[in-house]
Amino acid sequence: MIAIFIFLPILLTVLIYIHSLAFFQIMQLNMYISSEYEAWLKNFGWLKNSLKKLKPGDKKPLVFTDRMKRMMKIFALFNVIIMFTSIIAYLIFGEKIALAYLLVLAFILYIIRARSVKCANILALPIENKINHGFYIQAQNKIKKEKENKLKVVGITGSYGKTSTKLVLNDIVKNSLKTYATPSSFNTPMGISKVINNELESGTEVFISELGARYVGEIKEVADLVMPDIAIITNIGPCHIETFGSMENIVKTKFELIDSLKEGGLAIFNYDNPYIKGKAAEVKTRKVYISLEDDACDYFAKDISVGEFGTEFTLIYKNNEYKLKTKLLGKHNIYNILLSVAAAHELGMSMEDVVKAVLDVNQVEHRLSLVENPNNLIIIDDAFNSNPSGAQAALDVVSEFKEGKKIVISPGMVELGDLQYEENKKFGKNAAALVDHFIIVAEVNKKAIKDGLIDGGLDERFIHEAASLSDAQLILQKICQAGDVILFENDLPDNY
Repeated sequence: MIAIFIFLPILLTVLIYIHSLAFFQIMQLNMYISSEYEAWLKNFGWLKNSLKKLKPGDKKPLVFTDRMKRMMKIFALFNVIIMFTSIIAYLIFGEKIALAYLLVLAFILYIIRARSVKCANILALPIENKINHGFYIQAQNKIKKEKENKLKVVGITGSYGKTSTKLVLNDIVKNSLKTYATPSSFNTPMGISKVINNELESGTEVFISELGARYVGEIKEVADLVMPDIAIITNIGPCHIETFGSMENIVKTKFELIDSLKEGGLAIFNYDNPYIKGKAAEVKTRKVYISLEDDACDYFAKDISVGEFGTEFTLIYKNNEYKLKTKLLGKHNIYNILLSVAAAHELGMSMEDVVKAVLDVNQVEHRLSLVENPNNLIIIDDAFNSNPSGAQAALDVVSEFKEGKKIVISPGMVELGDLQYEENKKFGKNAAALVDHFIIVAEVNKKAIKDGLIDGGLDERFIHEAASLSDAQLILQKICQAGDVILFENDLPDNY
């Protein structure tokens, strides 16, 4: 009979594990930060919903990384050891009491499985820190070695525009210099350590690294890893203000990248951003400014023409004029191009070669990119991580299209702290001035956007509400026709 109390705990642990996969996914989406996972649990109402089977989301599926596998093993071991105490109950009280004891234990462990995931993450932390430190030092040493072989490192940070600027710069430089850019949104110490160790080839001339942060000090950690020669700050705004705590902390953290520059390094600043402009004046290292507003800056864009399928402008550099064309949509992408042009020129490219390369820069996926479709609709995909300035830029692009109905599908913007209601209401109000229909997705910002749309004068008959993106697409099918312009502005991750 004792065999039952060996195999049954294992079986029950497997069942609890299967019903915990969604919580593992949420932990991964929150970057294994227990405090952020805890905040999600409170918002979710983990106790009252503990008997529900929560299905993992499919927007960013659970990835069974080595770290996740280690955490899962600790989780399983934690559960099975507790249930193995039923063997002791069997030896002391007999089969019936021990079986009842085991089933009660299993029920309790099922109820608290969300908490057990957090416990496993905390228990795994010392192991992960040791492993991560090893990868970090390995990557740091590789960068040092490659720098001896003339490697130049470009570090890019900012509240918005990091990934777009990285990809634009890579497209400009890659045909002139052997270049490697960190993939996708890899911008954390461990993500960047991984790509340096596994992907950065010896002899690479330019390494372009995006640096992200949610807390003070995180940019410094990544900057100490990649040791940039050129540092770019794209934009500063209230993104992640909930974790930073204040705009002062955000500015301080972004400028940790500039503080990491060694003698001879170059800082490239967006002069039109007020947070950057004020702080950049204090910087003593070599620096250049880009601007669309101040012609005294080193790189200045004028005569801007934003069309339906691209953008043209004139670049002024050292009193010379250069005509630039790009497939990228939106005025804000000119900032990304100017920052990239300044970096490419610093890396040794002639302005003539840079101008030619800009013409071939590819649209950035999910960032104001046009999506081909068989229905003759004009679909603009701006679904990645929306922010106040980016959302306004997207509306500006929509306004350039003169034909067809204009339809916006959006859940609004998140992680804006106390500014979230205000910024989403403003977004709704601005959208009301030009759209024919607005489909609000999910509950998180519904009231704010709807209040803004009504304030802006959009008839409530043309304000639609959808529980999910798939529901929004069903509504869209009923109201759109060939020639209509459809903007997908932001898409919430599964932890929303």
